[in-house]
Amino acid sequence: MKHLFFICLSLLYLNVKAQDASLALQKKPLLNKQIIDEEWSKVPNGLNISFASSNTRFARELPPKVNLEKTWEAKAWKGEKIHTQLLIWANKNLKDIRLEVYDLKDNRGNFIKKENITAGFVAYVITDEFKDGCGHRKAEDFDSSYVADMIDTKTKSVLLEKNSTKPVWLGIKVPANTIPGNYKGTVKIKGDKDYTLPITVQVLNKTLPGPEKWHYDLDLWQHPAAIARVHNVPLWSAEHYSKMKEYYEMLANAGQKTITAGIVDEPWGHQTYDDYPSLIKWTKKKDGSWKYDYSLFDKYIAFVMDCGITERINCYSMVPWKIAFTYYDEASKKEAVFKEAIGTPSYNVFWKTMLVDFAQHLKQKGWFSKTYIAMDERPMEAMKSVIKLLKETDKNWKIALAGDYHPEIEQDIDVYSIASRLDFPAAILEKRKIKGQTSTWYTCCTEPYPNGFTFSSPAEGVWMGWYTANKNLDGYLRWAYNSWTKNPIEDSRFKTWPAGDTYLVYPGPLSSMRFEKLIEGAQDFEKIRYLKSFYTKNKQTNQLNELNKALETFDIKSLANTTADEMLRRVKPLLNQ
Repeated sequence: MKHLFFICLSLLYLNVKAQDASLALQKKPLLNKQIIDEEWSKVPNGLNISFASSNTRFARELPPKVNLEKTWEAKAWKGEKIHTQLLIWANKNLKDIRLEVYDLKDNRGNFIKKENITAGFVAYVITDEFKDGCGHRKAEDFDSSYVADMIDTKTKSVLLEKNSTKPVWLGIKVPANTIPGNYKGTVKIKGDKDYTLPITVQVLNKTLPGPEKWHYDLDLWQHPAAIARVHNVPLWSAEHYSKMKEYYEMLANAGQKTITAGIVDEPWGHQTYDDYPSLIKWTKKKDGSWKYDYSLFDKYIAFVMDCGITERINCYSMVPWKIAFTYYDEASKKEAVFKEAIGTPSYNVFWKTMLVDFAQHLKQKGWFSKTYIAMDERPMEAMKSVIKLLKETDKNWKIALAGDYHPEIEQDIDVYSIASRLDFPAAILEKRKIKGQTSTWYTCCTEPYPNGFTFSSPAEGVWMGWYTANKNLDGYLRWAYNSWTKNPIEDSRFKTWPAGDTYLVYPGPLSSMRFEKLIEGAQDFEKIRYLKSFYTKNKQTNQLNELNKALETFDIKSLANTTADEMLRRVKPLLNQ
């Protein structure tokens, strides 16, 4: 399925053209003014307002084609985060558009305080298209467009320009101690006049646990150096840690389980815009022995744990994309690079010395049981050699892998994430669950759908939660939480992969439609898990069968003919009966 978004916009946007690819990345899409003017000539004068689906990206330059909805009615579990979009559009300039939210109240005097309600203007960023997925790309070879994605909760007022649409992301976090009932209130838009729109939330007598207790195993890889760059603070400085805190807390509140830790420089061969430095300093002393400085590793890991991400530490990597390990050589008083191939005697000595020392340090810190030596899409023979070396060094080393399914090494992989085109054999998956091993799936630049590109349907993030439940998997992995492009707030395109592939949140930190829908998918996974257990325990066979039948429709091939939004609209009511 090619993305319908681009089919609809193909009449509106011209390709970005430039003689030089680096310049093309900076150019903005050109717009077909005649077609746009014709659409806006049909719009009523003044400010237009409507609630709309959170699964749709609405074009900035076009009036939205929606049935006008001036009220929002929703159902929610206690502890759940729900959201919708509120669209505003006009055929004239309107200055100082503001949003005000108020407490929601039931008829017995109970409240959902306004502090639990967020409203953010949705900003537009340049995106491109899938078109072959992975590989180096020149911007002039791809359609580009503006797409709604970044949720700006820090900007309090905006100018609504003539002939433009501005979405607002409205979210409500229902406190876990909320008394079930119907809670009513309003959201107010202040523009050319005040517009008051009613909200009703029916809080059900079911509770979603906090993200720290979710079973859904979310793993979005973090990039600390990117945060230092966009905030213009020295790497690993006090200011850097201060800036990182809110990003990691936001990730913890999404249910993140894993800390991404680089134990060598550039474990992915510098595929990102920013450097990815090692948290461990390697030094070869004059006498030929080795010294490992863990001070930065310790400080960083403790910091991320304090932010709420505590379950595991994934260390990258003994098997980097380029076999080149940088260390400081005391004899020559400069950096050197170890390049011996994986599996050679010198490679094994190089790493075994480190692994013995690293294991001892981790045990002293009390972290060894939650530390994993992690690998990413590496050749089979290389992985087999590394696994053998790890187990010879300490049989209790744990291993994580994201890559193809390999039955030869499956039993040795404690956390195994396989590509979306693959499946674990049912018997193997059951055996892994019994052993307490974690089994997840991932997407990257190779899949047109489902995915988390800036041109992907937001509904695909929710769809992933249902797919995970259907496949009896534990969660979902994606390689980049915040590996930002040069100017991520304006342009999500990157030199190598489809736009948005390198990040899910924006500098600020600011959330995105993609990130919020990924959280919704995790919540749905938890609700499905709860309901299946509840129906089984209470022998509610009809309800259980209905839910299982709905789950069976979540197969990736089905997205070729049916959108994620369509599939979800059919089944979402089952979670709130």
